[in-house]
Amino acid sequence: MLDDTSDRASFHAMVDGTADDYAKISAAFGEFSKTLPDRVMAHLKMLQGDFGGFAVDRFEHSLQTATRAHKDGKDEEYVVCALLHDIGDLLGTFNHAELGAVILKPFISEQNHFMLQNHGIFQGYYFFHHIGLDREAREQFRGHDHFEYTAQFCHLYDQSAFDPNYESMPLEAFEPMVRKLMERPRTSIYMRDDETSAI
Repeated sequence: MLDDTSDRASFHAMVDGTADDYAKISAAFGEFSKTLPDRVMAHLKMLQGDFGGFAVDRFEHSLQTATRAHKDGKDEEYVVCALLHDIGDLLGTFNHAELGAVILKPFISEQNHFMLQNHGIFQGYYFFHHIGLDREAREQFRGHDHFEYTAQFCHLYDQSAFDPNYESMPLEAFEPMVRKLMERPRTSIYMRDDETSAI
């Protein structure tokens, strides 16, 4: 049986694309984007069993960070950021913080984006001096509007979330928060001026 291509674009080079082609692509994108939370949570689960030398695996560290933030009364966006702050560990071995920030950027505030993007440097305050690096590297951001906000995240939730005896909430408890946050982007190159999606 031949593949049904009626729901696919007809062009082989984008320069030949038509409005009808892009209507088909937009429809496919719309359906695909609905599964983003599922793909993100599946990727987060891939951190299970990856200890990286720590007392807990990276998945438990993520749950623990989010649980601590949630129990401290942080809002859902912040809690999801805490949950996903290290999601870049697998593919962004040398820049995990930036990768997580890029994934969440369309859905979060500039303040939370800054926190995610730079938490690796701020977290370095707690260990860089043990590996021959400058623990004061975060000082390059001193005076930035979000310096204290990011330092607080690392101190209260990130650096303290390696306790194998801590009772973390399960991923299922955070799933509705992830789905709600990723339901609709705030910013995207695919958004029109009236804040509706072009695709």
